[in-house]
Amino acid sequence: MRCSSGVLAALAAACAVCVFLLADGVSAAGHLLPAGKENQSPRSGGEISSPRTPRKQGPPPTPPPPVNVLDPIDECSSANCLDEGGAGLLPNRWTMPLLRLGEKRFYLGIFFKANWYRATQYCRYHGMHLASISSQEENDKLEKHIRDYGLGHEHFWTSGTDQAEEGTFFWMATGRPITFTNWNTGEPNNFRYENGEEEHCLELWNRDGKGLKWNDSPCSFETYFVCEV
Repeated sequence: MRCSSGVLAALAAACAVCVFLLADGVSAAGHLLPAGKENQSPRSGGEISSPRTPRKQGPPPTPPPPVNVLDPIDECSSANCLDEGGAGLLPNRWTMPLLRLGEKRFYLGIFFKANWYRATQYCRYHGMHLASISSQEENDKLEKHIRDYGLGHEHFWTSGTDQAEEGTFFWMATGRPITFTNWNTGEPNNFRYENGEEEHCLELWNRDGKGLKWNDSPCSFETYFVCEV
């Protein structure tokens, strides 16, 4: 059938109105999106990516409580202590074995050598002091313990010193003056070395093969040591 020119003009006008309304509807729908969404690209899977927000920071982790290095070490047990008699096998040295002598316990610092100050620090760090010796009996039992370890030929620091006043020795561990003594012959002599250093710290030393007696030595010398608690 043939359409007149008037009918064709009417159809063209109607199509123009439809196109206008469709475009207006799409624009209106766009205004319904939340602000900031219209320019975002979809993620894989067709989801719309959300804006990046800073991650919430929780409270910092609580640090562990500080260790009080001056606390005394635990009481002796069968695993780490020897009685005065030293009966049985020597304990594992890595457990810091202690020798009980009366009210005291002694530890031999034999895994490294240190000057008097470093030895003092080490003993204090582990809740002990460099040793003091108050009687011949204590001296003899400590010497036997050292010999049992096969170290009777070595030097060992004690806490004895006369750094406060030349010739007046006291125990740094207790602050008390030294009353019992067991010096090697001719000691203490405060020998002066070529570098000007003098002898102000007390060590145990088997100098003449007559047992571990006392000797004054430069505090900077590095040797083994004895701690007590």
